[in-house]
Amino acid sequence: MATEEELPKVTLYWLNQSRSQRILWLLEELKVPYDIQVFHRNSQGLAPPALQKIHPLGKSPVIKVTPPPTGTGGGGGGGEPVVLAESGYMVQYLVEHLPEGKRLVPERWREEGLEGKVGGETEGWRRYQYLMHYCEGSLMPILVMCIVIGRLKLPPVPFFVRPITSMVADRIFAQFIFPNAHRNFAMLDDMLATAPDGGPYLCGSHLTAADILMSFPLIAARGRLNAIGPWKDGDWAKEFPRLAAYADLLEREDGYQRAVRKIEEVDGKFEASL
Repeated sequence: MATEEELPKVTLYWLNQSRSQRILWLLEELKVPYDIQVFHRNSQGLAPPALQKIHPLGKSPVIKVTPPPTGTGGGGGGGEPVVLAESGYMVQYLVEHLPEGKRLVPERWREEGLEGKVGGETEGWRRYQYLMHYCEGSLMPILVMCIVIGRLKLPPVPFFVRPITSMVADRIFAQFIFPNAHRNFAMLDDMLATAPDGGPYLCGSHLTAADILMSFPLIAARGRLNAIGPWKDGDWAKEFPRLAAYADLLEREDGYQRAVRKIEEVDGKFEASL
């Protein structure tokens, strides 16, 4: 096992009510030394301009990975620090470069002799690769749209215009957002029902980095979901009980809880929210 001196150091630029909390959870799982720089949204819910000094897009999460000093081992001492953005890219980079990352990736090949052959991968590994892209590419845009369109029904939209904008918002929810959210949740619920080795995680019997990525949209969005459409008995969790139980399982993970306590320690409170 690598010592702390042999590992790179990670700086996480953390923003409240953002996707950065799952990167903190990943750092806990990887047992890598890290520090946190905390940023807060302004009254309009926007990230502060100071984040643009770290990455041109001014968003979070962003990490800086500093290699260990030359001569300490760990492979890569003396290299230049790298600044990384985009959650999937950060997760992939850290998992591939750190020793503890191996346990967060499913076994790739089904059996000896199938290495490098099309179709030779395990079901768990294929799911893992898919979810690493699906989370940000397909699921998160729907949930972000929930927030954006939902604001048409709230101040600062003037109250005399709000009945009209609310009608527009309701139509978008009914015709686009809810059907897409329902389709995605049905797929995820089915993936849990058919998970390799019986689950309980999406890729099989143990936690993977893909589960960590999936934690944010499922845990943080729960408070908004019932308002977007006609779920069974008015509750998305009753329609997709496996998916609701999976979100609860992720929230109970030791690494997730450690990440929550870390933010409570450095920032006073933590709220999982979109």
